[in-house]
Amino acid sequence: MVLFALNSCSADSNDVGDYTSKVKSGLVENYTYSTLETETLNAINEYRVSIGLNRLEVINHISFKSEEHDIYMINKKGLNHDDFTSRSENIMKVLGAITVAENIALNYNTPNSVLNAWLNSPKHKAVVVGNFTHFGISIREDTETGKKYFTNIFAKI
Repeated sequence: MVLFALNSCSADSNDVGDYTSKVKSGLVENYTYSTLETETLNAINEYRVSIGLNRLEVINHISFKSEEHDIYMINKKGLNHDDFTSRSENIMKVLGAITVAENIALNYNTPNSVLNAWLNSPKHKAVVVGNFTHFGISIREDTETGKKYFTNIFAKI
């Protein structure tokens, strides 16, 4: 079963770079987290624990798939869930996930601002508090506009 939770929101420096040399279909084990990414993952886990839910384990492969989508959105100049099915199928195949969901956002500057936006949206909150065990995140800045793109993928493995 795949949970197709396609949510997005927008309101409120990382270079896109060339990622053609990274693995696209196999397990990606290496991912370098920015301070903003780490703080956002920690904020989500702190919130989950505060309401009695389990902490989620970070998986680099999920963050890499999130990063691919951020780069895609930056190239398209807007938020979208294009190819979510491909991302979720990859995570199910490579990691053995049984459910996958995704939240995206645009142009927040702090972990708390994006988390609060997600929590104030019923569809986004359902993903944040969902029955998941693992997650990953990517936050990339469009060097032309300065806007930050967020892709946060959750999985139950």
